[in-house]
This record gives sequence, structure tokens and C-alpha cells, in this order.
Amino acid sequence: MPIYDYPVRVLIRNMIFELTPKPSLQFSKNDARDWFAKNYPKIKEGTIDAHLVRFSTNAPSRLHHTVRDEEDLLFQIDGSHFRLYDPATDPAPIHSKSDVLTAQEQFSESDEVKRLSEFAYESDLRDFLAKNLSHIEPGLTLYKDEGISGIEFPVGGRFVDILALDSQGNFVVIELKVSRGYDRVVGQLLRYMAWIEKHHAEPSQGVRGIIAAREISEDLKLACSYMPQVSLYEYELSVVLRKVDVEAIASC
Repeated sequence: MPIYDYPVRVLIRNMIFELTPKPSLQFSKNDARDWFAKNYPKIKEGTIDAHLVRFSTNAPSRLHHTVRDEEDLLFQIDGSHFRLYDPATDPAPIHSKSDVLTAQEQFSESDEVKRLSEFAYESDLRDFLAKNLSHIEPGLTLYKDEGISGIEFPVGGRFVDILALDSQGNFVVIELKVSRGYDRVVGQLLRYMAWIEKHHAEPSQGVRGIIAAREISEDLKLACSYMPQVSLYEYELSVVLRKVDVEAIASC
């Protein structure tokens, strides 16, 4: 439910055209936050940042939000700066996973291919868990607000894998690791949790964290033994094979 008379997706359009009256101009993420602080102070930073991603034609994370064609307005220069999208010179807007894959196909280095493969694996795991959060905890649901989802939710220049709400309405920050979870991930998770608590949660909302990895290291277990607000999970994947009837296909 919108806080003001108009939803954020409408308000941010007004902001874009006010901050960039000319196509050659650009604005920063802080400029956007300042504009909202002056005109609509109840809108939280996380919501503003997520809408900037949603309106950025070249941001892969926009796929996790409900994007409309008329929202192809921005081009993300870097993680903090934006300009108006120019259909004459900029790449076509990202509207599907195939658009992202097309961009990734430009890379041919083996290390880059390996990195992209791991990224795709983590993305598949993230998307599965986002649709099946009850597998982790009963009552756990994906955070959603005004067309923005908790998948790759922006937190001060970085992104939470999954932002969820528990049955009591408290925030749960979920960090995924495709292989082994080491103790250094704790600092990353605590940073995300602190950002959500400071910039996005209501005073009455608690914030806790979950780390899910294929294998939890002993160092990570030791580190989290002093943090009751962080839970650890190990996952196992199963593969189902289905034989394809080639003869049936050939006869069609």
C-alpha cells in the first residue's frame, strides 16, 4: 500500500525528469535520496535504491522486480550514477534472462566463464529458495513492496541474496554460498543486517540472518556460536533424470 497519494514508481518518474531536464545530465544515488528526503521523507532508502535498479535498463537485478515497458528510463553508469536511457545508442533494455545471457556471451576467458557458471548456479539456487522459503522456516515469505521484491535487494551499494519476512513480521537476511561457507561471510551478513535495521526496518521490526551453504566450515560454526541472531543451514541438491523419447520426436 503506497504511503503517499502516488506509488513510488510514479514519484520516481517525477524525480528523474526533475533531476535530468536534459539528456546529457546525470545524477547520483545520493541525489535521488536527497530528493525523496526533501519531498517524500517517509520513503526508505532501500525502496529508493530498488526502484533505481528497476528503472535502469542495463541492470540485471531489475528482473526480480515488476518492470513495465514505460519504466525503461535510466541507464546505470556505475553502481551509484545514472543518466537517461537513450534507445538510439544504448543496448536494448533487459526484460528477460535471455537478455542477460546475451550480454554474458561476450566473455570468453576461462576464468570468466567459470565465474559466470558459478553465478548462474547461485542464481538458480537463490530463485528456488525465494519460491520455497518455507523449506527453510515455516511462515518465512519473500519481502515485497510496491512491485519491489526481496531478491537481490540493494543495501548501500551491495545486494542481499534474499530479503524475507518471518511469521512475526521481522526481517530475515539470507546469504547464499554455492560451495563452502567460511567465517568471512559473517562480516558480510552483519553489514547487510545492520543496513536493513538502520535504513529499512521499522523500530518495532527485528532483523536476523541466515547463511546457507553446501558445507559450513568449522570456523564459521565457531564464529556464529557467539551470534544467536544468525542461523546456519547446509543444503543438498538432488537430480531427477527423465528419458527423452527421440523416436516420438522424429515422427512428428
